[in-house]
Amino acid sequence: MKYKHALALYPGFKGSTATMGIFPPTGLEYIAANITDLVDKVTLLDLRYEQEYQDVEILSGFIKKEIDLLCISIVWNSGFADICDFISKLPDEVTTVVGGNKATAEVEHLFDKCPNIDIVVRGEGEETIRDIINGVPLKDILGLSYRENEALIHNKARPSPDICRVAFPDRSLRRHNYYGILNGVRLTNLTFDTVLASRGCPYNCKFCTFNLNPLGQKRTYAERPIESVMEEIKCIAADLIMFSDDNFFTNPERSKMLCDLIIVSGIKKTFIVQTRIEIARDEELLQKAEKAGFKILLVGIESPHDRILKQFNKGFTQQQVREAFKILNKHNFFIHGYFIYGNIGETEEEMVYIAQFAKELKLDAISFQKLRVEKFSPLKEVIENTPGYHYTATHGSVYSDRYSIKDLKRIRSRIKFKFYTLGQIVKIIQKVRKIQLLTKSELMYIFMGLPKILFNVLKKGIKKKA
Repeated sequence: MKYKHALALYPGFKGSTATMGIFPPTGLEYIAANITDLVDKVTLLDLRYEQEYQDVEILSGFIKKEIDLLCISIVWNSGFADICDFISKLPDEVTTVVGGNKATAEVEHLFDKCPNIDIVVRGEGEETIRDIINGVPLKDILGLSYRENEALIHNKARPSPDICRVAFPDRSLRRHNYYGILNGVRLTNLTFDTVLASRGCPYNCKFCTFNLNPLGQKRTYAERPIESVMEEIKCIAADLIMFSDDNFFTNPERSKMLCDLIIVSGIKKTFIVQTRIEIARDEELLQKAEKAGFKILLVGIESPHDRILKQFNKGFTQQQVREAFKILNKHNFFIHGYFIYGNIGETEEEMVYIAQFAKELKLDAISFQKLRVEKFSPLKEVIENTPGYHYTATHGSVYSDRYSIKDLKRIRSRIKFKFYTLGQIVKIIQKVRKIQLLTKSELMYIFMGLPKILFNVLKKGIKKKA
């Protein structure tokens, strides 16, 4: 069967999550880009921005009239029940294929709640969707689950694809731009995009599942050709580009080459990267990154406490973190630190010390999340075998007999207000201006939006209490 018009659908609704509206649906865009040569037409719809098509009757009418292949991406836990309900109401006469991290983890639930789903693609789907379109018998396609005579068939897992052969996202399929969003309010007029220069991670932090594919298999670290990465960057019109790699500087020599190419090409963008403290060991790399426009570093620190860093298998100590930041702070980077609280054996005061430690490191901003376990997390067995510790069935949030979910929310507030003081906010503004991250007009735009952000936060809190 020759498919004529494929719809790539991202069903996250506007307002369903406060911050993720900034990110394009990259996984779905990879799928769309890798089938454009196999179908006559591809339409990409991100329902977070498509008010009209959030009406299931209008969307169904469009599908019945235009579409013969429906590809849906479900990535996050947020709004999952509502998304299942929405999908179940879409036309069942169209071949419907669902994929994404959450879909992979909830295959049987999806088939149960959505009778109109024909196929679930498990794991990375660029090669799998091509097999489906090319008419390969379903029984012969790896990484597939499907219905056959009322029974569910789960084929063997598919190995991770060779990313050198995978086409990068085609931005011409987008119907709108992406911007920074917080609690439903656009923070800036600067447009935002993402690039994936590698997949996987060579490290083995116990709390992390980013180096696993959606099937729980270790995703071997693999790099895209630098020429391909540069070609993609040159196609991007956005002002801010985030490298979504788990650790952009895993291969320092390759990172230096990419920085040199960006500089020589005259590309003037602001780059955001995720990294580890090991970057501080290479002064040449830091200088090249700064010159190439890498202005925001997102650094995974996780904890100020050596015993917890050891539990996580982070591979460094508190003292090594301090030494790294003495070097990093000499450069013009805006540095955001990631932390985890609510760890095994951690007291309230140890959790709250995150704020003080972050200030001692001179971090510009921080975020901190409760310890969580996911389906294939190495921590899952540890939590299950530790007396007094538990995790929620829905989000995997870890809590204990000593600190309930409610207690952890209270502790979170203590960390937040201990770090984000008026003095810290002033320092953030000063750093932003010093490194020319935002212009005066952009800063004014943010300040003008603050009252609406605060209103949305208060409104959300009132709804929760009600």
